[in-house]
Amino acid sequence: MGHVIASASLLLTCLLSGPRTAHADLHWRDPKKENLEVRLIALADSEPRSTFFSTHEIFIAAQQLGKDESRLIKLVYAFLPYQPRLSESDFNYLMVHELEAVRDPSCDESLTQISTDERSRSHVRLKYSADSPVLNTSRHHSTMPCYSTTPEDYTKAIYRPPPPEAEY
Repeated sequence: MGHVIASASLLLTCLLSGPRTAHADLHWRDPKKENLEVRLIALADSEPRSTFFSTHEIFIAAQQLGKDESRLIKLVYAFLPYQPRLSESDFNYLMVHELEAVRDPSCDESLTQISTDERSRSHVRLKYSADSPVLNTSRHHSTMPCYSTTPEDYTKAIYRPPPPEAEY
């Protein structure tokens, strides 16, 4: 009789802890959001607004790493039909945008790749933000890290003069 109770107890323990353990194992697959501070330099691509699906804008941005340190990144901003475009609000280099974003290595590209139309191999004209430095596309061949964000992950924009010597 004791053997039957021990087996039933073990079975009950496995059944009760199984789903929680499985859920905990799946948690590591959730993308980790990072807090970023970025200055929007240029709009590289913007899809026409959809009435049903999400739309994307692709920016070249300067990620603030420290007081006088930054790096170029590719920022993909996905929004729904009823949400504003990021390029329609505070599209100014003097604004530092605070947001959460997910690092997405699958969309990493160099500045040369972003500024070249793959079909025609022609140069894509970037739409620069107000007061932004002009990018030297022939100088940047290294891959820029890509981050994805949405309006829900956008925190705020703060006016902050750019650091001296900001040249990209």
